Amino acid sequence: MAIEDKQKWNEKYKNTPKLLEDRTPSEKLVDIVKKRKDKKALEIACGSGRNSIFLAQQGFEVDALDISEVALEKLKQKDFPNIHVKIVDLDEFIPEKNSYDLIVMTNFLDRKIISSLKNALKKDGILFIETYMEDKENEKLDSNPDFLLKKGELKAFFEEGFEILNYDEFFNETYELYRMKKQSISVRKF
Repeated sequence: MAIEDKQKWNEKYKNTPKLLEDRTPSEKLVDIVKKRKDKKALEIACGSGRNSIFLAQQGFEVDALDISEVALEKLKQKDFPNIHVKIVDLDEFIPEKNSYDLIVMTNFLDRKIISSLKNALKKDGILFIETYMEDKENEKLDSNPDFLLKKGELKAFFEEGFEILNYDEFFNETYELYRMKKQSISVRKF
């Protein structure tokens, strides 16, 4: 397990309790859920579970994964029987093929995991990714460039076997710690 990542995120959640506060789900995810009839979902790097909670409230069975015990404990305390939390090192995680109707990855970027997420979708499944990108107007200019998308980068991951349902570039929610530009994409697997 990536011990340093685990320690980093546990400390971040302990030292910044605001990150564990209840938050609204991604607005773009709310629109996507209207397109789903089947209800098996996976959330990658769920944190304290704002999107997992929303999905559970919509009737999804949700596998909510994160490396932080602190964040997952907060999510467990909410006691949703259809949210299954798992501590996972995403550097080594490979989801089962053709097993999810909806996969969500927000505020996290690991380019290597995207291909396994594509494989984990069932036919007609939807993958939704929303995360930070490079932009001269970002307030946190010292962000690690490995964790920031280039302009239009998400589209390149989905050239074959997928229909792009929505793509957008926008500034993040006002409750976030820093004003940052984001990129989002939702794709459907053929």
